[in-house]
Amino acid sequence: MRMTDIQHCEVRPGRLVEWTLDPAAAAAVKGLPEDSRPPAYIQESHIRTSRSVREDGLFVPTWIGVSFDLPGRTDLDVLQNALHSWTLRHETLRSGFTWAGPPGDEIARFTLDSADVRLHREEIGDFTDETALAEHLQNRFDTVADALRWPNFIYAAVVRDDSTSVYMAFDHSNVDAYSLQSIPVALHQLCVAAAAGSSPKQEPVASYVDFCQAERADADKIDDGHDIVARWREFIKNCDGRLPNFPVELGLDTDGGLAPQKVLCGPLVDSDDAAAFEAYCRPYGGSLVGVLAATALIVHEIGGEPVFRTVVPFHTRATSRWSDSVGWYVGGAPVEIPLAELRDFHGALENARTALRANRRLARTPLERVLRLLGTDFRPTSPDLYSLVSFLDARDIPGSERWTELKVYGLVRVSYGDRVCVWVNRLHEGLWFACRYPDTDIAHKNLSLYATRLREVITSVARQGQN
Repeated sequence: MRMTDIQHCEVRPGRLVEWTLDPAAAAAVKGLPEDSRPPAYIQESHIRTSRSVREDGLFVPTWIGVSFDLPGRTDLDVLQNALHSWTLRHETLRSGFTWAGPPGDEIARFTLDSADVRLHREEIGDFTDETALAEHLQNRFDTVADALRWPNFIYAAVVRDDSTSVYMAFDHSNVDAYSLQSIPVALHQLCVAAAAGSSPKQEPVASYVDFCQAERADADKIDDGHDIVARWREFIKNCDGRLPNFPVELGLDTDGGLAPQKVLCGPLVDSDDAAAFEAYCRPYGGSLVGVLAATALIVHEIGGEPVFRTVVPFHTRATSRWSDSVGWYVGGAPVEIPLAELRDFHGALENARTALRANRRLARTPLERVLRLLGTDFRPTSPDLYSLVSFLDARDIPGSERWTELKVYGLVRVSYGDRVCVWVNRLHEGLWFACRYPDTDIAHKNLSLYATRLREVITSVARQGQN
């Protein structure tokens, strides 16, 4: 889907309605026993990072979300029933964490029974100005969808006579981008069924909470002599003892704390150029390899680094059991693409393919587990542990052919941070580019140049077969 922030997702005026977990349901967790299923390593790292940054005096919202339209006039009771039904399907949304054990540094899970899940609806009022509405939504999402509180999700609808815009925001510990992409069609189906007084036929969804337990048990089997740990040790050493940032000048003030962030997003190339680029890159592994190769060449042009180092996210839904489950099913693979001897895009493709083949499997083991084994204390000071370059082909997502018509967007919070996150998504309309980066003049210059050159390289390869 098109990734952006709340200010660029076609917010339009209307009557605002919000849903949160009913206060009585939220209070019910106080008497719950501890859930023995532990957090995933990525969840634990996220929560600890949020607390560390907060203790340093900075509030850094890290929610992600989705927005989309429901055509026609919407019955709020129907929509509420749909939201409730969808929430019940995904156990992670009714599961949270508390600090436990002396000195309050252990994380314990609790899980609310599905019978206790109820939504509270509140009609906020009419908004005639889209900027004020977007600001209100962002403030509400910051407050409710917060890593250090529970419940940490919120739903909203902007109701008009001819359509309703739905907004759903979650703390990142509950969802990933793939999870977000399945929501629009699921809610459409539930609304249609609820309006007809029926329930759609849906198979039970596997629980991300169960996945957390299974993944952690597998990760805990490896020790510091494992080859995955050795590969990360080498990669971090090659990054001067750190996890990588984007290798261009960002103009960061090392003594000034975390920089505010900015987002750069928009269409990259159309469907014809995206298809031709994919065809050229297919023998090497497809568009992901092509985007990495192009990025490597471009950052070498800008910054002169002889090796491009980054982390590439991959989903960890290893079996179909988890395909429809909402959760944070993401791991990272370290990638190093040598550039010093390269003369063309073809050579960069070969090096990118080699790097991905060698390292993709590392994404199945949580990096947070590896760091513990390395004994490396990357004290979390930024919400992003590393810079990343992500590629996702969304054309097989049910309903994706209507995303533009229904104004579907994936929402990322742009707040504070010293890293660069790049997302390139393949849609039916072509390639969509989004980038979150520190808001400095030099970073803006270099990331704008990177986006321009990425478009030029992809277009050149697509139309001429060369850069």
